[in-house]
Amino acid sequence: MILFQLFYEFFITGFLIFGGGLAAIPFLQQMSERTGWYTIEQLMDMIAISEATPGPIGVNMATYVGYIVAGVPGSLIATFGLLLPSVIIALIVARLLSRFRDSTPVQSTLYGLRPASLGLIASAGLTVFFLSIFGTPVKDILSVNLLSIVDPIALLLAAILFFVTNFFKKMHPAVFLAGSAVVGIFVF
Repeated sequence: MILFQLFYEFFITGFLIFGGGLAAIPFLQQMSERTGWYTIEQLMDMIAISEATPGPIGVNMATYVGYIVAGVPGSLIATFGLLLPSVIIALIVARLLSRFRDSTPVQSTLYGLRPASLGLIASAGLTVFFLSIFGTPVKDILSVNLLSIVDPIALLLAAILFFVTNFFKKMHPAVFLAGSAVVGIFVF
């Protein structure tokens, strides 16, 4: 039964996320609250591991959740559930888009999806920011005194990385991830 529920949850998530793996984070946060399969802290670990390992972040997170819920079979089912809608939709869209590429409704739909994707990614970014710096989800932010729970080292590291990644744009992101991991080992 748990494998069916994993498939269902990730099939729906895979069907609804637009904008890549980071857009899945709000869905995973809601899934955590709804199912109790993992905590918000585990979600943060999931994001960090998924960013640091090869492959799409959404697929990595689905595999991670499936594994912690039901082992290897769970990781396979959750990953398959997340990917199946994309395959189905891609096949349908590829077939239809070649016929209706210049259609005004199609162009309008694609134009409308861009800000929706941006909003989901921004929501994911804020979720990660608040959980990393304040240790609390965005929805709980108004009920706490932010200055009393801010992690100054995490805030400093995030600010340094923000500026360094924008200054050294030619460096591969893996360098920054590896450097952050080393700093995490020694500082945290």
